[in-house]
Amino acid sequence: MSTASPVPEDLTYLQTARLFRQLPPAELREIAWAGRRRPVAPDAFFFHQGQPAAVLYVLLAGQVKMTQITPEGQQIILRVVSPGGMFGAVAALGEAVYPASAQAADACVALGWDSATITNLMERFPHLTINALGIVVARVHEFQDRYRELATERVERRVARALLRLVPQVGRRVEGGVLLDLTLSRQDLAEMTGTTLFTVSRILSRWEQAGLIESGRERVVLRRPHSLVEIAEDLPPGGPAAPDP
Repeated sequence: MSTASPVPEDLTYLQTARLFRQLPPAELREIAWAGRRRPVAPDAFFFHQGQPAAVLYVLLAGQVKMTQITPEGQQIILRVVSPGGMFGAVAALGEAVYPASAQAADACVALGWDSATITNLMERFPHLTINALGIVVARVHEFQDRYRELATERVERRVARALLRLVPQVGRRVEGGVLLDLTLSRQDLAEMTGTTLFTVSRILSRWEQAGLIESGRERVVLRRPHSLVEIAEDLPPGGPAAPDP
């Protein structure tokens, strides 16, 4: 892990991160300077599933894919971390190993704190602990929702939900729709939704023909997000217009 200290711009950026909400400037400054910056090249890993949980990170730039290998050997994308997002939180919760891998989707920079440092900071600054626990609880609820989707919903709804879930994380308004500003292959979508590449390709091709999306090489533009909301929520087509995400 890099030993370079954070630059002043990091402190300004961290003020917007959920982990540091409502922390006084003096505390935030001390927390930031206790961390270490770590750049990671595209496709490289911050850590691998099963490795000792040693560092908690907050992402400063880029996007990180959190993936997990199931007992059956299937890789699943659990979520995508955007700037300001926390990952590797188990390092602060006494867990022995990381339950998932963290892979850079593009060039990334993160600020990290080793287990001993983050534990000490949480003891000194209680609001930091409250924020971290809030993030972990939200993540548990997210995983519960994902499990329910995999167990009970048809594939088309799962794919629509997966695309819509990415909008607040990596969505960017462009002419004619919302670009998911992330290297996203059809295999990635298959892993996120617990289905096959063939099934995802068939669904996306049908949606593209209907004008709902535009897909290219590892690129997706949502042309009619409200129609995807109708699919995700199993609403009748042409019913009351759902708000764009």
